[in-house]
Amino acid sequence: MLTVVVGSNNPAKINAVKQAFSQCFTQSIEYIGVAAQSGVADQPLSDNETKLGALNRLQSAAQLHPNADFYVTMEAGIDSGLTYAWIAIRQGEQQSATRSAGLPLPPKVLHRIAQGEELGDVMDALFATENIKQKGGAIGLLTDHLLTRSSVYVQAIILALAPHRHPEHYLAQNG
Repeated sequence: MLTVVVGSNNPAKINAVKQAFSQCFTQSIEYIGVAAQSGVADQPLSDNETKLGALNRLQSAAQLHPNADFYVTMEAGIDSGLTYAWIAIRQGEQQSATRSAGLPLPPKVLHRIAQGEELGDVMDALFATENIKQKGGAIGLLTDHLLTRSSVYVQAIILALAPHRHPEHYLAQNG
């Protein structure tokens, strides 16, 4: 049985990991959500800060629950008018990271974020929802649920798993 620690207790993130791993592995898998710390702002506003948050969560998750087979973390952020997430995965000493697809945000949403609000709170106010960040997210609301936060994360998680599924092609080689 594989043990996968997800660096979040957010159901949207845990479900994305479950969906991606169930497509990539045939073994039984135990999923454990932990409140991993990002060490960045609650609403990261640059690509570097967002990636750093995902990488910091990897370290935090490993400290909170050592000896898992995999650690998977996500950090959502905003940069250049887009919202997206960095996905980071660690298996033993091997680590990989990739970005999800980006969703263009409406100008009025970006304005409120620039005033210090978090994306989830802004979307809840605009769409009369409650805690959308733990459900379909801004992606679900702005795509009429054709995509959701989880569905976009699933794709990115599968991409980040490529080096773990085919390590022989990713290991540094001489010559």
